[in-house]
Amino acid sequence: MDGPVTDPTARYRTVDVPVAGGDLRVGVWDAPTDAAPSVLLIHGVTASHLSWPFVADRLPDAQVIAPDLGGRGRSNALVGPAGLAAHAHDLVAVLDALEVDNAIVVGHSMGAFVALVLADLQPERVSRVVLVDGGLPLDLPEGLSTDEIIRLVLGPTAERLAMRFASGDDYLDFWRGHPAFRRDWTPELERYLAYDLVGDEPELRPATSYATLVEDSVDQNSGTAIADALDRLPRPTVLLTAARGLLDQVPPLYAEERLPGLLAAHPGLGHVPVADVNHYTIVLSARGADAVAAVVHEQPAALG
Repeated sequence: MDGPVTDPTARYRTVDVPVAGGDLRVGVWDAPTDAAPSVLLIHGVTASHLSWPFVADRLPDAQVIAPDLGGRGRSNALVGPAGLAAHAHDLVAVLDALEVDNAIVVGHSMGAFVALVLADLQPERVSRVVLVDGGLPLDLPEGLSTDEIIRLVLGPTAERLAMRFASGDDYLDFWRGHPAFRRDWTPELERYLAYDLVGDEPELRPATSYATLVEDSVDQNSGTAIADALDRLPRPTVLLTAARGLLDQVPPLYAEERLPGLLAAHPGLGHVPVADVNHYTIVLSARGADAVAAVVHEQPAALG
């Protein structure tokens, strides 16, 4: 089950976990003791487990587990089913492989929707849920086609998957102009972006499978799993929202005028607004990770 280790002297390692359709690559930040709690981190729609190092570093007394979801990162060759429930079942396989009875589950963006479904389907494996700028329904018109959902929800994110890059430096240069990272270009971000590339020069490409992205996005935005999970909320759940959106813009993903109604519809849901971050830097920056880790630490089943 062991995969390649980036730094054998560090806390971080990777393992490959068999799931339906292939192996799931999983990043693990080991805990100092076997009795430490476990925190399961679930990334966004075209991300990977390397979107989480800032958060993992702030949870030194926990076992931190962060998979590459099927169709992303080094799990991009997975040929199994997609959709939120399929990802949730894969995550149960990860917990089983690492002998984790239950975990605090933190999901970012699309990962927040997966976290809700996981808690709804397998509540005994989840002690708490932390939703990071995701998990609540997005503001979309009814009756959209698949193409319209992809265009409205993902836009340039989906278009990037068709692009090819001559080198890793070219890919970094592509991202340097992104408004979300003007203030937050870091070695951790460069490592995350470099990991995103697969293939060979001069035809490097982003790792995410477009077909998987489509299936997941349609399920997230047109299925009933999220509404059902939110109605039940089987585990204590907290939502963190970023002050700005995917392009560092206002309004954010959950606009100020819409958010109170969403929270009122789910009175069991806690809410923590996070200032001075956007949809990406709420996890991919030190100040965003501070806010996420603080909420994890506040959970009764969490650290300390």
